[in-house]
This record gives sequence, C-alpha cells and structure tokens, in this order.
Amino acid sequence: MTLALQTSTPAASTGPHADRASLIVKGTDRVGIVAAVGSLLSNHGANIVSLDQYSDPDDGAYFQRTVFALDGLRAELPGLREELHTQLVKDFGLEVTLRDMSVPKRIAIFASKSDHCLLDLLWRHRRGELPVSISMVISNHPDTAEEVRTFGVPFFHVPSMGPDKSAAEAEHLRLLAGNVDFVVLARYMQILSSDFIEGVGVPIINIHHSFLPAFIGAGPHAKAKERGVKLIGATAHYVTEDLDEGPIIEQDVARVTHADSVAELRRRGADVERAVLSRAVLWHADDRVIRHRNHCVVFP
Repeated sequence: MTLALQTSTPAASTGPHADRASLIVKGTDRVGIVAAVGSLLSNHGANIVSLDQYSDPDDGAYFQRTVFALDGLRAELPGLREELHTQLVKDFGLEVTLRDMSVPKRIAIFASKSDHCLLDLLWRHRRGELPVSISMVISNHPDTAEEVRTFGVPFFHVPSMGPDKSAAEAEHLRLLAGNVDFVVLARYMQILSSDFIEGVGVPIINIHHSFLPAFIGAGPHAKAKERGVKLIGATAHYVTEDLDEGPIIEQDVARVTHADSVAELRRRGADVERAVLSRAVLWHADDRVIRHRNHCVVFP
C-alpha cells in the first residue's frame, strides 16, 4: 500500500483553498479508520471541513475523502505525511493520498475541430469555476488556435494523420512531460494507443457523446436516430485501453422526440456534453472521484 503526496509546484492560491488539504483514503474497511484519521488531524490542530465515506457492501472496500484546514499547512505536511504512513498505511494497510488544495492541478486539454467542450472549459476556468491551471491546449487541427490564445493559454498544433500515430504521440508526450497532473479530451477525435496511455502517467478524462454503454464509437446521434431513442446523453469517463469502457465519472441525458433531426440531436447533445465534462473535470480537480476497479466512487 502507498501514500502519495502531490509534488507539482504551481503557485499556491490565496483564495478559499488556502491552507486546506484533501486526504483520500482507500482500502479494506475495518473498525477504527475514521477515529484514526480524526485523531491524527486533531493532534496537528487541523479542523475537518468535510468528511465523506463509503463502504462497498459487496467487497468490503472502503473510501474516504476528508478536507481539512490547518494554519501553516505547507510546514506541517512533512510531519503529517510521516504519521499517515505509520498509522494508515502500515497499521491499516490503506492507500492514502494527501494534497495541498491551494496548489491547483495542472491540465492539458486535447481537442479537434469541434470546439464546444474546449471553449466551455476555457470560459469556466476564466470565470474561476474550475480550480485548475490550464497548461496547454493540443489539437490535431489548427482551427481553434486564435480562440484559445485569447484566453492566454498556449496552443500546440500536432497533426495526427493516417494509421500510424506514433510520431504525434511522441510529440504529445514531450509536451506533457512534467507539466500536467491530468489530461482532458474535449472531443479529441483520435484513438489513443496503449503506449501513450501508459507513457503519459496521469489520468485521462474523455467526454463521449452518448449515454454509455449505448452507441459506443463514432456517430452515436445517427445511431440514436435510427433506433428512435427518446433520450440522448453524454458520458465523462477515464480513458483505458478498452475504447469507451473506462470507469464512468458522470452522465446526463436530454429528452428528444421522433421529430428531432440528427442535426438537432447533435445540437442538444452538445449542451449535455459541456455540462457533463465540466462537472467531471471539477470533481476530479477537487479529489472527489476515487477509482475502484472499473467504476468510480464520486463524493458530492
């Protein structure tokens, strides 16, 4: 079992997350975990701001998210880390992640020609709704370059043509190396190789324009029209080697009728995609999502 401490070094925030940290605990449920966490934090003078927990009745897996406030947090982190390793990792066999929430997670956004999810994330970030630092936007098309740069975000055009994506993915990895904590695919219409997924070394969030597991792959709205569905939706999920089958973070739907054209389904679906992806990014940035096997525990 392990304890992870965020090591990225963007400037700390002076906003509402100043001197706040998140503590994520995952492992097998047993008596005394909550008491151990509370006692440890209390001994350091920390005030618990929120605590959410869940125990899976099927396999006994335990998940806990604690947010606490502590004056002089950065100075206290080394001591906290050592005690967490002793009391929770060694004594309870848990996986523990401790993160200074004043340091926003760094993200890279991948996009293609469709810009609605990309621009929505940039707009929400500019309004202060997403507690992240956007390191860059990478696209296989140059179409959105000028719009992205108006937000003050670096834009990189990396063409990805033909069946061999190795050169493009090598450039992606070069750009991302050491610069991001997670990647967001904002309608990036390229399939990522298993080598890239392994090589990038950080979580990847994708938005799929259907309510998975229905209509996996390309053209879901045309397929939905053919089937005469009454609901269309969107799914934000983590990327794995299995296309569109990674752990689901968030989903939503919109009601449609037989009279809606494929174009209308796409338009209404785009609204759902924006909302679903922004919530998934926010929740991941706030450490509210814990992956377990092929599903996610998402704390409110």
